Amino acid sequence: QVNLVESGGGLVQAGGSLRLSCTASGDTFGFYVMAWFRQAPGKERDFVAALDWNGRINYADSVKGRFTISRANSRDTVALQMNSLKPEDTAVYYCARTRADLPRALSTGYDYWGQGTQVTVSS
Repeated sequence: QVNLVESGGGLVQAGGSLRLSCTASGDTFGFYVMAWFRQAPGKERDFVAALDWNGRINYADSVKGRFTISRANSRDTVALQMNSLKPEDTAVYYCARTRADLPRALSTGYDYWGQGTQVTVSS
């Protein structure tokens, strides 16, 4: 069992920045992928970014060049630095984790999910 704890969401003006963090605890050994997804009201949950234990990184086209996913101090903590935020980035952001080596944008490939943290970007 893995527990994911998120932090860093909030309200920011368009063009501003936020940094999200997700820390995993419990059964965290071996290969892993940690990812961020987001879901806006009335929309499907969409892939944002992913990082695996080998350092492979994937981004959604909508955030590439603005968002950066990285390890933060340990292999069990991942950060999402969000710059140049736009109103369309407004969503609940979810941290996810899996030990399966599956396509990174596939939400059904992830076994563990955080509670979600609200990111609101005002214009």
